[in-house]
Amino acid sequence: MAKPLTSNIVFPTTDGICPDAYSLAVISPAYASSTGELNAILQYIYHSLIFIKHGMNEYADALESIAVAEMIHLKLLGKTITALGAQPIFCQNPPTAYNFYSAKFVSYSRELMNMVEDDIMGEKHAICQYTRMLSRLKNEQVKAIIARILEDEKLHLEKLKEILHELKR
Repeated sequence: MAKPLTSNIVFPTTDGICPDAYSLAVISPAYASSTGELNAILQYIYHSLIFIKHGMNEYADALESIAVAEMIHLKLLGKTITALGAQPIFCQNPPTAYNFYSAKFVSYSRELMNMVEDDIMGEKHAICQYTRMLSRLKNEQVKAIIARILEDEKLHLEKLKEILHELKR
């Protein structure tokens, strides 16, 4: 498995986080919604496989590295959701067991530049989503977790822009 593309900043712990319905509602969409971490993981893996098919293993590895980082985010968000008092169900707003995640949200483009453009759009959306969360959250420990994830999303965006620039050459 690829090494995750993450910042060198240590991930905050969920130890000591208490149930908090407000914080739970704020962060839940980042977990398993159409624009959440689960969707990002599946999309990056799919796109990585298409790059492999085209013999572009360096780009495939870069996308896999981003997917592995998103897996870390998914796990951390799941632990946070659990600490906040809900089951980490793959739906838009745990603990409600409806509006389950669907892989229909993955960008299934097979055109290389379109795939990377879709990934860039996803990272930009994630950055906006996490930034909005930070402005709404009151729980400092949850804010630290979201801020740390946001640092990685910014790295991912820069890497994807670099890939797109190289593909356009």
